[in-house]
Amino acid sequence: MTDLANSPASTLRLGVNIDHVATVRNARGGAYPDPARAALMAQKAGADGITAHLREDRRHITDTDIEALMDALSVPLNFEMAATDEMQKIALRHVPHAVCLVPEKREERTTEGGLEVAREENRLAHFIAPLQDAGCRVSIFIAADRRQIEAAARIGAPVVELHTGAYCDAFAEGRTQDSAAEFQRLQDMAVFANSLGLEVHAGHGLTYETVKPIAALPQIRELNIGHFLIGEAIFVGLEASMRQMRQLMDEARSEKTERGAA
Repeated sequence: MTDLANSPASTLRLGVNIDHVATVRNARGGAYPDPARAALMAQKAGADGITAHLREDRRHITDTDIEALMDALSVPLNFEMAATDEMQKIALRHVPHAVCLVPEKREERTTEGGLEVAREENRLAHFIAPLQDAGCRVSIFIAADRRQIEAAARIGAPVVELHTGAYCDAFAEGRTQDSAAEFQRLQDMAVFANSLGLEVHAGHGLTYETVKPIAALPQIRELNIGHFLIGEAIFVGLEASMRQMRQLMDEARSEKTERGAA
């Protein structure tokens, strides 16, 4: 298998999730703030891509937002969605650069875990086939679990995105041992997924304090970060919050390279 971690394309990409700009807008039911404007600012600040999750209940991003993003962006759009017929039709109509399949429950505040691929291999294999035929890069948002990674590889998904929420939650709550254990799991499963020829992404709950250890993992090619950046923007501005995250990611990658060369 090709060692993606040592390939020339191992530069770490930043995908900025703009869902919660839409959350603020929808709280008042108006047109402001505009997620597309935030996406363009992220693009200017160095984002390599934009992520937007069109939920079944349209609690933040709407169909109109997806249309606006497709028209406005010059960086790739990563279209997060549940594996439903409705969402597949929308994706096939727009053909975004990337489609990321995520689990979705109406009662959840945010995505609570990874997609259960192992129990739905046959359905998901057939579900992603037309998306790939249309030219979308398909990724699967999963827990850092060997069984789910193996299943994602078997159904032909070229990319997995590892859920970093448990690691970030343990860190934020001061549970040092749990945080270390969750990080070790992420590290081990990034290596494992890479060994199967999968491109490895990561995301969920990452902050300035938690991003550097994840960014230093050479197998990881892309981080998708949203809620923290939008929240931090209240205090420092959108471009500043994104530039700081980009700097921390680059520092982590550089420090890892320097340690490896020493």
